[in-house]
Amino acid sequence: MTKVLRIINRFNLGGPTYNVAYLTKYMSSDYETLLVGGAKDDSEESSDFILKNLALKPLIIEEMLREINIINDYIAYKKLKKIIQEFKPDIVHTHASKAGVLGRLAAASCGVPVIIHTFHGHVFHSYFGKLKTEFYKKIERFLARKSTAIIALSERQKDELVNLHRICNVKKVHVIPLGFDLSKFQENIETKRDTFRKKYNIDDDEIVISIIGRLVPVKNHALFLEALKKVSEQTTKKIRGFIIGDGEFRQEIEMRAKELEIPFIDGTKTNEKALLTFTSWIKEIDIALAGSDIIALTSFNEGTPVSLIEAQAANKPIISTKVGGIENVVLVHQTALLSENNQVEKFAENLLKLIEDDALRLSMSQKGWHHVKEKFHYTRLVSDMEKLYSKLLQKHY
Repeated sequence: MTKVLRIINRFNLGGPTYNVAYLTKYMSSDYETLLVGGAKDDSEESSDFILKNLALKPLIIEEMLREINIINDYIAYKKLKKIIQEFKPDIVHTHASKAGVLGRLAAASCGVPVIIHTFHGHVFHSYFGKLKTEFYKKIERFLARKSTAIIALSERQKDELVNLHRICNVKKVHVIPLGFDLSKFQENIETKRDTFRKKYNIDDDEIVISIIGRLVPVKNHALFLEALKKVSEQTTKKIRGFIIGDGEFRQEIEMRAKELEIPFIDGTKTNEKALLTFTSWIKEIDIALAGSDIIALTSFNEGTPVSLIEAQAANKPIISTKVGGIENVVLVHQTALLSENNQVEKFAENLLKLIEDDALRLSMSQKGWHHVKEKFHYTRLVSDMEKLYSKLLQKHY
C-alpha cells in the first residue's frame, strides 16, 4: 500500500480544504493517507464541518500558523519531520504556501521518494511590495528544485508559474483542477431561495448581487462597492448588494461604503432593507447562491475561485475581473462577463447590463451547471491525482 502524507496550511473555509478532504476520503484503497494541518486563524471561519461530514480526523500542528514566526515555524518543521519518520510516507503532498515550505523541507530532509506541492493560488502579485515578492519567488524556486512535481489548478496558473514568474521548468508542472461535490447546488433550489430571501427581507422583484469570500485587500471589495454605487444610480431595477464572508479588512470596507454614501446593515443583527448587507460567513452557501441572482468577484489575484465554480453549479451568472485562472473556470460571455483588473467603469457597465437584461441573465444562468458538473467534480480530481501519483512512483521505483 502506498502511504501519502497530505499537509495543508490550515482548514479554513475554501477550495484547499475541500480539495484535501476529498483526496483523503475518496482515493482508492491502494493509498493510505494521513492528513495534517495547521491551527485555524481567528480571522477566518472554521471548516471543521467539512471534515466532520466526511468522518475525517486530521492531525493538527498548533505551531503551523498563518503568519511567519521563526520559533513556531521551526517547531512545526521539527514536528513534521517526526511525523514523516514515524509514518514513513512514499509521497508527501503539500497544499498552499506555509505547508509547502515546511512540508517540503521536512520531506527532503527525510529523503521522501516523491514530493509534490499544489499551488492554490500564489502571492507573486497584489500581496506584497517588489522586494518581498522577489524574496518569496526565490524561496519557491528553491523549493521547486526539491519537488518531484508541482500542481497548478489551471493552464493560466501553469503559464504564470513557468513563464511569468519562472518558478520551475514546464516539465515539472501538472494541471489538475479542483474538484467538489456540486450536487447540492441543484437540489431544492426554490425552497433554498425562499429561505435566503425571507431571512434578509428581499422582495421577489429585487435583484441580488452577491460577492463571496474573505474580506482581505487582495479581494478588492472597493471595486464591488464603487460599481454597486454607480449601478444603483443608473438602473431601472430594484437591487440589493450582499457581501458574504468576513475578515480583517471588514472595517476598511465599511469605511469605504460610508465614503461612497452606500447605506448598509449588519445582516447578523437586522434584516432591514438597505442597498448593502454584510452577512458575515454563511456555511450553507448553496442557500445563499439560490437566493442570489448575480455573483460578483473583484479580486486583484486569484488561483481557482471556488465561489465562481459554485455559482455556475447553482446556475448563477457571473461578473468578474479577468485575473489568475478565472478564464479557465468560466465560459466567457456564456456564464460570465469579465473586465480587466480594477476597471470600475467596465465592471459597472457589465454589471448594469446583467441587471437590466433579464433575457441575458437567464441565458447565462442556464449554461453554468453543464459546464462545471463533470469538469470540477471530486471524482475527476481523485482520478487525476491517482494517475499522477502512480506515474511519479513508477519513475522513482
